[in-house]
Amino acid sequence: MMLKYTLVALLMVLAAGILGRLDGVSFALQPEAKKVYRHIVLFKFKEDASAEQIQEIVSAFKQLSNEINTIVAFEHGTDVSPEKLSKGFTHCFQVTFRTREDLEAYLPHPSHQAFTMKLKPILADVLVVDYWTEF
Repeated sequence: MMLKYTLVALLMVLAAGILGRLDGVSFALQPEAKKVYRHIVLFKFKEDASAEQIQEIVSAFKQLSNEINTIVAFEHGTDVSPEKLSKGFTHCFQVTFRTREDLEAYLPHPSHQAFTMKLKPILADVLVVDYWTEF
């Protein structure tokens, strides 16, 4: 008898998967998860860097996503953590690529190199972390 109920439940789940619903809740069978390559960059600026210089860097970094076609997404923000553990890193940038090869094309790109040259005079330190993630 238990086997019968298990088979019925299994058939309901399979039918729901085919039809895309179960008890009025829509869902889709997930294809293999897609992955993206994330490039996280943290900046600590020199103490004598002006607010205008820093804003110019933020704008220039953001502009890279319009100039380098391997960038699929860009986000940025400043540290607002109440934990006060940023160790002086104030600005965070997240650049998303489809593949590591796309990052490797981005790094030597003339627009990225020009940005780096503009950044260096006011940069005290940088921290970079890259990772793969599913979305």
